Amino acid sequence: MLKQAGFTEIPGKGSHTNWIHPLYNGKITIYGKDAADAKKYQEKEVKQAIQEIEGKIQNDES
Repeated sequence: MLKQAGFTEIPGKGSHTNWIHPLYNGKITIYGKDAADAKKYQEKEVKQAIQEIEGKIQNDES
């Protein structure tokens, strides 16, 4: 979801990955290996981040 929304993956320590986007302040850190089930709070954080950048994109287009 993050990749499709335009976020870029930055490797973290161990099984952590960090995701950044030019329109998002800060970063999203995902714990666990690829294809593992995400924790509910991680899913919520990802959805909120995507909604935030989509809102900024829509405001820029207006």
